[in-house]
Amino acid sequence: MKLVTAIVKPFKLDDVREALSDIGIHGMTVTEVKGFGRQKGHTELYRGAEYVVDFLPKVKIDIAIASEMLDQVIEAIRSAAHTGKIGDGKIFVSPIEQTIRIRTSESGKEAL
Repeated sequence: MKLVTAIVKPFKLDDVREALSDIGIHGMTVTEVKGFGRQKGHTELYRGAEYVVDFLPKVKIDIAIASEMLDQVIEAIRSAAHTGKIGDGKIFVSPIEQTIRIRTSESGKEAL
């Protein structure tokens, strides 16, 4: 089992959700986050004053999947979140040692 964490632009969330749904992934956790990478923020003008926005709004998507689905999930996220511009995001993959569904006490793949 794997935990796929994707950090994407907020307006790409629906595209990513739809792409994942198309390959059979229906459960995910979505968190609104802020951060920066190479983009390093930007400046904005508010009421005539210029100020620096260091942390940009992003969306973090966490998906627990069976290992066999990994390549499909990565490609679905990558293609749906891609704009070709700086700040498109990142995908991280981590191993999951154990999964337990609280309601039924199922574990392993059955709990996904």
